Amino acid sequence: MNALDFTVVAAYLVLMLGLGYFLRDQKNQGDFFLGGRSMGWLPLALSVMATQLSAISFVSAPGFVGLREGGGLTWLSYEFGVPLAMMALMLAVAPAVYRSAVISIYDLLESRIGVSTRFLVSAAFQITRSFATGIMVYAMGLILEAVVGIPFWQSVAIISVITIIYSLQGGMKAVVYTDAAQMVLIVLGLLACGYYAMSGLGGLGPALTAIDPARTEVINFDRLGFSGDQFGFWPMLLGGFVLYVSYYGADQTQAQRVLSARNLSEVRKLLLANGLLRFPVTLLYCLVGLAIGALVVRNPAVMAQIPPDRSDYMMPVFILEYLPHGLIGLLVVAILAAAMSSLSGVINSLAAVTADDMARLGFVPQNEKDAVARSRILAFAWGAIILAFSAFGGSIAPTVIEAINKVGSALYGPVLATFLLALFRPGTRALAANAGLVAGAALNLYLWRFAPEVFWMWWNLIGLVATGVIGFGLDATLGHRRRHVALRDVSDAGGIGQARAYSIVLAGYFGFIVLVSASLAFIAWG
Repeated sequence: MNALDFTVVAAYLVLMLGLGYFLRDQKNQGDFFLGGRSMGWLPLALSVMATQLSAISFVSAPGFVGLREGGGLTWLSYEFGVPLAMMALMLAVAPAVYRSAVISIYDLLESRIGVSTRFLVSAAFQITRSFATGIMVYAMGLILEAVVGIPFWQSVAIISVITIIYSLQGGMKAVVYTDAAQMVLIVLGLLACGYYAMSGLGGLGPALTAIDPARTEVINFDRLGFSGDQFGFWPMLLGGFVLYVSYYGADQTQAQRVLSARNLSEVRKLLLANGLLRFPVTLLYCLVGLAIGALVVRNPAVMAQIPPDRSDYMMPVFILEYLPHGLIGLLVVAILAAAMSSLSGVINSLAAVTADDMARLGFVPQNEKDAVARSRILAFAWGAIILAFSAFGGSIAPTVIEAINKVGSALYGPVLATFLLALFRPGTRALAANAGLVAGAALNLYLWRFAPEVFWMWWNLIGLVATGVIGFGLDATLGHRRRHVALRDVSDAGGIGQARAYSIVLAGYFGFIVLVSASLAFIAWG
């Protein structure tokens, strides 16, 4: 990197700080955490995609596709469950969550089951989300240190401190609008990388010849995920469906976007957009990864800069070796954006949950006039905690993105089952729900430790079933007590007709994704 590259990076960081300052005016916690419930579907959809797709996908997904042993386009199978999950959220989960009129979605568990369940799930979210985000910051710091030359702690400080400042200034609006800008930047960066990779390979024809055909397989029905085999069709579809319903519907980081929409019609548009737009962006990640992988394999000097067991380094090394100055700075900005977009959303969500928990426990008065100042203090505190966790990020999986999904999969199923009990069986006894949650999580931890041959994507479904069966069965045994829960009346111009129409579109899109994925191998094999 030269002075021009560092100028581009510095200008971007100043712009992020300026946006946070510009959006700093919030009158209450609803403004700080939910943007005043006034936001439209487009910036929210871009923010959702930025948080999920760009967190570490910009460096990790192309590395998985292009270099990781056993990798390739099978990465696309992560997308199979997305349209179906958006359908389930649109029809069953999101309306109830939105009409509950909460800031922390864990309030919903308290009102329908009990306070102990609320704090159990809230604590699980805060611990796992902060730890997983710390892993991401750790990984980005190492990558920037190795390929850009910025010392590890300086890299971590740049990612963390800037993000913390604009997040605690601008609240949810700053998170959403910076995420939207970062999503656009990341897509442009991917297109630039794809162009230079294809140019280096000599064009489309030579590129198809250079790509290893074995890396173009997406769908595999033989891998069932119970014998040490991974990324088969059924575990990715079924496990992925549970993962995404839980992530978008029962995880504060994403559900907070749903709660920030101005009405239910905007919520449905947000879910539809996410269901339709994720696959093209992921496909772009994958195709760029294939091209870059084929290019760097042909250059031993470049390959020597990538540790054999660290395919995450492929993208940053490619940027430094093949892109012109100025554009290098822009792509380093894209890597920073990838980290910052996830970190900002997590900081705001963790602060929202903690603020609500503190109020429920009686540590602070609810609706206190100093609530916004306290929320900013909590945002700063969580940023510092994540920064501390980043110092201890370790090796959990071959790529960072797999590590974060693996951590989440241990709890996504049990948490979703608990929310489903709350939504569709209000009055479930807290003892039953808590026992189911603990049993489901314990079973997944057992599989992690003692049954590594079971693919971790199955943990999502296994945890869901175990928690649901135990929670429902124990509640029925103890004697279910129905509970009436009032939901607020909200504007809903689209109604059930809109939900059904969008669901038909998403169902058809699922078939389209599978068809496109299956055809990629045939194209590559000629």
